[in-house]
Amino acid sequence: MGRCKYFYTFVLNTWRETMRSVLLFLFVALTAIGATASEIPWTFKSPAFHYGNGYSSHVLSVEQLQFNRKKELEDQRKSELARLERELENTTLNKFIKNVESRIYATLSKQMVDAMFAECSTSCATTGTAEIEGSEITWTKDSTTGEITLTVISDDGTTTITIPGAGEFNF
Repeated sequence: MGRCKYFYTFVLNTWRETMRSVLLFLFVALTAIGATASEIPWTFKSPAFHYGNGYSSHVLSVEQLQFNRKKELEDQRKSELARLERELENTTLNKFIKNVESRIYATLSKQMVDAMFAECSTSCATTGTAEIEGSEITWTKDSTTGEITLTVISDDGTTTITIPGAGEFNF
């Protein structure tokens, strides 16, 4: 039993010395680490809001990309709508209707002009009226001076055109 006692004492002393060495090492290491660290000071030049880098530049870039994409999609939508409207206006039927309408208006205006500038002695008309799409067109001719007054009354107002000395136009 005496030998065991010395053995246990030896192990305990060795263990104590080892623990003391480990604790001393940890104390010195932690003290040295604390001595080299310093406080992080606050400044106005925070990298999060500094020009050219940081989070704010990232947010602004993403926002600009989203805005540009939305604008591009809106422009594409408007362009497609305009293209479809042009296609509808340029169908063969619409072209035909516009052509017929143009010829009717040309014939109507030719008849009105022929009546205005007709050369006759007694039985010529001195006034005329036509209604086209809600607008009233009236003309009067002064038989003594040959002056013609053309009045167009539209929905938004009146337009008067006076043609002086219409009798002077001989072709």
